[in-house]
Amino acid sequence: MPENIVGAQVRRIRYQQGLTQEVLAARLNRLGWDISRGTLAKVEAGIRCLNEKEMWWLSCALHISVDELYPEAWRKKRGKQTP
Repeated sequence: MPENIVGAQVRRIRYQQGLTQEVLAARLNRLGWDISRGTLAKVEAGIRCLNEKEMWWLSCALHISVDELYPEAWRKKRGKQTP
């Protein structure tokens, strides 16, 4: 069964950037992902899993690399630390 391990990171990064869920959802819609604020909330809560394209859209909307969406412990485990 798939597991959402990036939801908490998405929420943390969004909060650090001073974005609301509505603003992030609007950015994602402009990029081509038809997502509602409610669905974004489910992603952040770990209820909804993401595919690779959705991860890419999120990284673009947040101006970060896809790797930064993963928890630091996960990146360390796989040798993908961000500077």
